[in-house]
This record gives sequence, C-alpha cells and structure tokens, in this order.
Amino acid sequence: QVQLVESGGGLVQAGGSLRLSCAASGRTFRNYHMGWFRQAPGKEREFVAGMNWSSSSINYADSVKGRFTISRDIAKNTVDLQMNNLKPEDTAVYYCAASRNGINYNYWGQGTQVTVSS
Repeated sequence: QVQLVESGGGLVQAGGSLRLSCAASGRTFRNYHMGWFRQAPGKEREFVAGMNWSSSSINYADSVKGRFTISRDIAKNTVDLQMNNLKPEDTAVYYCAASRNGINYNYWGQGTQVTVSS
C-alpha cells in the first residue's frame, strides 16, 4: 500500500519559517518526481514546488521563488519543503505528491495545514 504522510505544518507569524516533511512508505519513490501543492480556502489546488528523481530539475511557483526550497533524501524516502519569509497568502493546506512523469501526480498525502498570521 502506497502512503505519503506530511508533517510540520502549524501556525506562524508573517516573516517566520516552517519546514514540511513528507515520508513515503509502501513503495520506493527513488524514480518518481516529487512535488508539493497547496490549496487555500475557496481556491483551486496549485503547484508549489517539484523535483525529478535525481534532483537535477527543480521548479517553483513564481509566488514562492526565493523563499521556499524543496529537497529530498532518497535513502530515507522523504521530501521536505523549507518555507522562509512566510506571508499570510501562503496560508493553505499543503500536500505532498508523487508522479512517474512529472505531469500526472498519482499519489497524494492527506495534507498539513499551514497558517500564517499577519
């Protein structure tokens, strides 16, 4: 059974930092693209950051460039999202996801809430 479990969400003041972590179990994601998405209340889910299996290709949404960093530990089957200089508009449920081709994400975590107060 494939499972992605996020952790690290919480409440932080604007300008603060949080680090989200996603642990994969049930299958090795060594050859998968991994991504982070988020969904704010009343809005559609949006891409935040993603990377291929070798970490040679990394992409960020324009809204988080320079503030967020995605990283992965192949041996531990984990992918992290370091979020710095958080803004109230970053408030959302953040989801970890895995994809074979970097386009269609087939596996999703349950999400973790990030709330940034002004």
